[in-house]
Amino acid sequence: MVLQRDQKLKIWGTSDIGEKVEVNFQNKKYNTIADNSGNWKITLPEMKSGGPFTMTINEITLKNILIGDVYMCSGQSNMELPMRRVKMLYPEELKNANNSNIRFFTVPQKYDFKITQNNLDGGIWEETNPQSIQNFSAVAYFFAKEMYQYNKIPVGIINSSLGGSPIQAWMDESSLKKYPEYLAEAQKWRNDELISQTESSERVLSDTWSAELDQSDAGIFNHWEKPEFNDFDWKKMNVPGSWEDIEKPFDGSIWFRKEIFLPKGAEKNTAFLNLGRIKDADVTYINGKKVGNVTYEYPPRWYDIPAGVLKEGKNIIAVRITNGSGKGEFIKDKDYFLQIGSEKIDLKGEWKYKIGAIMNRPAPGQTFIRWKPTGLYNAMLNPLIQYPIKAVLWYQGESNTAKPQEYQDLLSTMILDWRNKWNQKNLPFLIVQLANFMEAKPEPTESNWAELREQQRRVSQTIPKTGLAITIDIGEWNDIHPLNKKEVGKRLSLQAQKTLFDSNIIADGPVYESMKINGNKIILSFKKGTNNFSSVSELKGFAIKGKDGVFKWAQAKIEGSKIIVWNDEIKDPIAVRYAWADNPDKANLKNKSGLPASPFTTE
Repeated sequence: MVLQRDQKLKIWGTSDIGEKVEVNFQNKKYNTIADNSGNWKITLPEMKSGGPFTMTINEITLKNILIGDVYMCSGQSNMELPMRRVKMLYPEELKNANNSNIRFFTVPQKYDFKITQNNLDGGIWEETNPQSIQNFSAVAYFFAKEMYQYNKIPVGIINSSLGGSPIQAWMDESSLKKYPEYLAEAQKWRNDELISQTESSERVLSDTWSAELDQSDAGIFNHWEKPEFNDFDWKKMNVPGSWEDIEKPFDGSIWFRKEIFLPKGAEKNTAFLNLGRIKDADVTYINGKKVGNVTYEYPPRWYDIPAGVLKEGKNIIAVRITNGSGKGEFIKDKDYFLQIGSEKIDLKGEWKYKIGAIMNRPAPGQTFIRWKPTGLYNAMLNPLIQYPIKAVLWYQGESNTAKPQEYQDLLSTMILDWRNKWNQKNLPFLIVQLANFMEAKPEPTESNWAELREQQRRVSQTIPKTGLAITIDIGEWNDIHPLNKKEVGKRLSLQAQKTLFDSNIIADGPVYESMKINGNKIILSFKKGTNNFSSVSELKGFAIKGKDGVFKWAQAKIEGSKIIVWNDEIKDPIAVRYAWADNPDKANLKNKSGLPASPFTTE
């Protein structure tokens, strides 16, 4: 456990009605009596960092307590994503993780639309070691590591996040008063019978679809995974890529096989199979033995192969893929290889394939009740508000890109409400801006992702004690879950250091402030202290708009602390955009510390 330093500490619990409760901590005793509901609470004075300490509460003993800085981490899957998902990038980080001064508490995932919960269903504090770190949030861990290196104060991370969750799931009813559609949805799902019926009927539909697929899949009945199966008449295609570019688009199953040859002694070796990412689900075999499976499209296909699976001579890798909707494919620009010791065998290129079964309808959809408004606030956030914290880390927004224009108001409202709930008027709120994602466009265009980034930027400029970590240069065009979480954690730590400890810390890239029209050019000014631009041969990512309302790519140059933007074809410019795209892959405006500028619009 880690308790927050330099703040009054609330210790609370339940016992028999009227029972005397005594807390003994750091050689001082604190007493109270349980109320008529059996609830009790004791407030301890502010304390300096240190530990480990022991606390007794009547006959209960809590050992190994540290006092340091506690950070509340919340959001959706990019905050939730655990260290085991980035082990390929940072194997030494996991192997050498031993720091009892960095501790994690992962909040059990749960929703509740009827009752604002005061207690969690479980959860434990864990010290950092090679085993426990596997399930720690990667962003939060790298942030915690940077912060501990910065000031050697113990760090406690409370991770309350859930993949796919929109912001309104983390807000209470009072915060959503301006959004009647969200309140109506929250009200709808207070009906336990409706939840039960929905989950049951969707489970039946999903199970029925999967059963029909399995029953009609020729590959299952003819054991296409077996190495002795004769695939002489199968078609061929290059991996990565989509079979739907060759065949007609369909929902169902398809099998792939690849033959590789290995030297003598291969059976004695363990190995690692990397099949990149696949849409949608896969079951993978080597020489007829199942070596792994993933049930949906996003996780990487990383499979550890035990000794005895591979063999000398011919080996067969077989993959059964099921896809219920959308375009099925092996995702491009990912690694595909088999590694044995230091040797990597490239698996890109020609594979054989055959369709297992074609369904006459897509797989049934899912309601995802857990994402509905107020549900996560009630069950995963409200139970924490008595626990003093240093700051909030927020990595969320992907699930709100369908309606980006409302995000500034939603996020601002949520920040103010959380500050009120924690009774910390200036509780720092550190935000991760959405990373670059999807294919880059050749021309300037509208973008919901760019609009949501702009909403995040405006929050950071209008709400005091907020920070914005920019990530448009460290995403992946083909992965909504980019793996470079180390740099995200580092940039968040810079924001924390600046906001919490030292305002002179350089934590921001160039921050747009204002514009001035001068003939056919627009002059951009940036916040003082962030306008020490990194020199580049050609500034990219700027677009300029004339009176016709059409944005066109622009030239841009640095002149001292300003940036001049123009397009010779536009005589009367009225606005500039920078990095305004789903994936602004060419944008390169940074400061001399290498921190990127946020996308922005002057409109």
